[in-house]
Amino acid sequence: MKQRTVIVCGKLFDGISDELFENVEIAIEDNLIVEVGKNLSRSAQTVVTDLSYLTVTPGMIDAHIHSDFISLSSENASGIAVQSVPWCLLGHLHTSQRSLERGFTTIRCHALGDPGYGIVAVKKAIEKGYFHGARIVAACHMLGTVGSHADFSQFVAGNPTLSDSCQGPGIGTGADFFREAVRREVKFGGDFIKLFMSGGFSTPNDGPEDQQLCDEEVEAIITTAKQLRKSTTAHVYAPPLMQKLIKMGITGMEHGAMMDEETAAMFEETDTYLVPTFCPYNEIIDLDEANLVKKPLFFQEKLRYYADRLKSGREIIVKSKIRLGYGTDFVAVHECYESWYEYQSWMRAGMDPFRTLKAATSVNAGILEMDDKIGTIEPGKLADIAGWRRDLLSDEDALRECDFVMKNGVVYETYKPNENEER
Repeated sequence: MKQRTVIVCGKLFDGISDELFENVEIAIEDNLIVEVGKNLSRSAQTVVTDLSYLTVTPGMIDAHIHSDFISLSSENASGIAVQSVPWCLLGHLHTSQRSLERGFTTIRCHALGDPGYGIVAVKKAIEKGYFHGARIVAACHMLGTVGSHADFSQFVAGNPTLSDSCQGPGIGTGADFFREAVRREVKFGGDFIKLFMSGGFSTPNDGPEDQQLCDEEVEAIITTAKQLRKSTTAHVYAPPLMQKLIKMGITGMEHGAMMDEETAAMFEETDTYLVPTFCPYNEIIDLDEANLVKKPLFFQEKLRYYADRLKSGREIIVKSKIRLGYGTDFVAVHECYESWYEYQSWMRAGMDPFRTLKAATSVNAGILEMDDKIGTIEPGKLADIAGWRRDLLSDEDALRECDFVMKNGVVYETYKPNENEER
């Protein structure tokens, strides 16, 4: 006989409507939602969970986490070039567990420095119930060119022998290399393919407008991934490169921080998604010198140089009708599992709170190709549920403290932040 649980909600955001419903109940049998409504039936054996003091939502989803990037900062980025497989494996598990405690029941991980496939092992171990943790959707390695933003061995380039030995499995040159790289990613358990189209801010030898994969290499990655029925996403900033990727048939993109109106229109017309990761640029958008100086000097200099374009790009993204996903991309200042900060960033940018909540639930579920299982509270979906005490529509810190979390029908303890913690 299936165990029936009825959750009594104070308010409910279902991941679908631009509305908070009051006095609604959710019926769960084993790990599935079976009913949503008022005054649901219950027997003497029904477990009743009273969340009438909370706003209940689908479990949140962070679509851009570097789960192996722990106990590091961009000031010591060389450390990521020499991390061991066991250390990265523990990092993936640690991030997954800390994310779940904070109400994020699913995370989409972009492995940075993992020289092996530990993220796949962690994903499978969590799925089998050996460890608790957020559900993982994984890109095992970054695909990029030698010495590019994707190549963290550049941080130890002063020792060429060491640097070459630290070069990641996804770093190479030529269309044939990248065809094989995609096939290996899929062979060993990758869920999606991540390519690095451009340079970036957090590495010293490149810039966000640089094209670092040639057209033939990009086409080889996208075409091979499509043949293997895998989606592709790209690290990219500048409009000409985003437009090129759309024309090549990329599934979606990450960052896009220097968006212009012409490119935004192309995103809208093609329904190409964007995970804009606002947080890493807040220090320059808000001119937060205290946090800005925590980044290396070259990082600060690039942020200052591109400040105006980053500000206008954010305004265009907020006003657009692009299909936006919610992701954080922390590698400095904050821990990679502190996903609530992105909510703060979207609210401060003037984003509609319902659009933000949908980005972190139903839209992200679609980006992860899991919208048949998660992202909304409706019959037939997995029982991934979170509860929040703060006002989700007006409080920019609303996701800072999760009061209830259930993943796949199982309730887990939540993390309670210390009020003295930095916000």
